[in-house]
Amino acid sequence: MTPEELAGVREDLEAFTTEMFDGFFRADQRRWGQVYVRGLLLEGRRKSVEPMAARLGEDGNRQALAHFVTTSPWDPAHVRARLAWRMHDVIGAEALIIDDTGFLKDGDASACVSRQYTGTAGKVTNCQVGVSLHLARDHASAAVNWRLFLPASWDPGSPEADADKVARRGRCGIPAQAGHVEKWQLALDMIDETRSWGIDIPLVVADAGYGDAAAFRLGLEERNLPYAVGISSRHTAHRADARPVQPAYAGTGRPPKMQYPEPAQTMKSLVIAAGRAAARPVSWREGSRPGQGRSGFKRMHSRFVALRVRPAGRGVRTAGDGPELPERWLLAEWPATEPEPVQFWLSSLPSGMPLATLVRLAKLRWRIEHDYREMKQALGLAHFEGRTWNGWHHHVTLVSAAHAFCTLQRLAHHPKDTEQV
Repeated sequence: MTPEELAGVREDLEAFTTEMFDGFFRADQRRWGQVYVRGLLLEGRRKSVEPMAARLGEDGNRQALAHFVTTSPWDPAHVRARLAWRMHDVIGAEALIIDDTGFLKDGDASACVSRQYTGTAGKVTNCQVGVSLHLARDHASAAVNWRLFLPASWDPGSPEADADKVARRGRCGIPAQAGHVEKWQLALDMIDETRSWGIDIPLVVADAGYGDAAAFRLGLEERNLPYAVGISSRHTAHRADARPVQPAYAGTGRPPKMQYPEPAQTMKSLVIAAGRAAARPVSWREGSRPGQGRSGFKRMHSRFVALRVRPAGRGVRTAGDGPELPERWLLAEWPATEPEPVQFWLSSLPSGMPLATLVRLAKLRWRIEHDYREMKQALGLAHFEGRTWNGWHHHVTLVSAAHAFCTLQRLAHHPKDTEQV
């Protein structure tokens, strides 16, 4: 925002930040929290402390801002809880989306930085990786929880521990109890924390980075949370009408367990066996390209196959106490121009779910990419130059608050728009 634009919403911003930082005991923390968010909102290429302080005029106290974001002892979970309460009601969230994003680094002194894969760069590179949780529906979304991924090389209890990285834990302020945890487990931990705040979660959406983990899907099922998650085509399943049978008993030893008579097939094989004739055209949302529709934009559309299947493989739980595998939706996108399906999802949504609804919910993950883009390009998500664990968590929480404020302003003035900041 320009200084003039920010001045026009100053009263709204002060009310919003007062609400977000009301749990702070100290007045100086409430003050610098508001100033930091204002600095993130002001236009400018870099949103690290020094350039923000230069743009903030009389409030541009570099030392105070750096202390607030890096070492001040405030708990970001308290701000995130307030953020979740506010945005859940405003957005009317119909799904919770999980994903992760990379924070590219030149050096190796920042907490948890390592050579690892990130979709941000599309390759293995030197970076931090943050896992985030967003409340979303078609018209709006908000990041309300975060975790910094700690690679095994930073965990003194891991066989992959790197002595130099372990030695930096103290300087980076990494808690002694923080160890290497898979990203899908961090996601489940965030879901549990968000639910503990009283946030009702009707559906979990994630890409194949999470959906491929059977333990993640099982964790959602144990929590009675419906899901629509991306998966790789290599996963296997039986057709919905397949039934386990009892093998013949030879009369010696333990009787064999019931099993499916035919081997499970890959998800791709099941969809290809259903054939192109099973694909149905679906339009699920307005895109960003100009079009002839009422909104002035083209609608996104493709062809999809939806099958009822019984996922197989290690880590898949049987239904109840019996040997039968539970039914799930296998959704595949098969564009008319492609020789085979190009994308796959697995979902525990009810069997009577209309195809258009199933596609729209599975595709809702686009909101998290939209949030990452806005937070990185306009609000400085990846601009934090501190090296500490607490500083990283403080910064991403404050960026989420700034992003939520922009969303609230947009919804108040242009409720049908999907773009913001």
